[in-house]
Amino acid sequence: MTKLFVGALSFLLVMILGLSLPAHAASSAAIRAYDDVDTASKSFAGQNLQQAEFSDAHLIGADFNHADLRGVVFNGAVLTQANFQDADMTDGLAYISDFTGANFTNAVLNSALLLKSTFRDAVVTGADFTDAVLDKAQIVDLCKSASGVNPVTRVETRESLGCARSMT
Repeated sequence: MTKLFVGALSFLLVMILGLSLPAHAASSAAIRAYDDVDTASKSFAGQNLQQAEFSDAHLIGADFNHADLRGVVFNGAVLTQANFQDADMTDGLAYISDFTGANFTNAVLNSALLLKSTFRDAVVTGADFTDAVLDKAQIVDLCKSASGVNPVTRVETRESLGCARSMT
């Protein structure tokens, strides 16, 4: 009788917790934390990493090509030379992260919070930063090389960054 009660209680808790999650969270993959990951060539290409958390991760040269990174969190991550080509980082958060030399070709970063992060020498051809929040110095730097139109959203990269015509 006790096992039956515990089983029923466990089932009830799962049902209550599952129903209290937002619809998109209940249907997406479980939140995964990648804390203190240290690798020189980790491949996340094409993976569903919605709401994944990468805190203090060292992912130099990591491949996020075509990855679903909606709602991802990069906190203090080192992502130099990483490949984000064709990735969707909508609603993502990158705080104090290093994207030096990263490739964001055709990436979607709509409504992403990218404060105190470094994008020095990043490739942003065709990237869409619509409603993204970046430090002004990073915007000025990205506007120096920003070009192209995102193939998914049809938004010009320079327009999405708010680049002034004189910033070429």
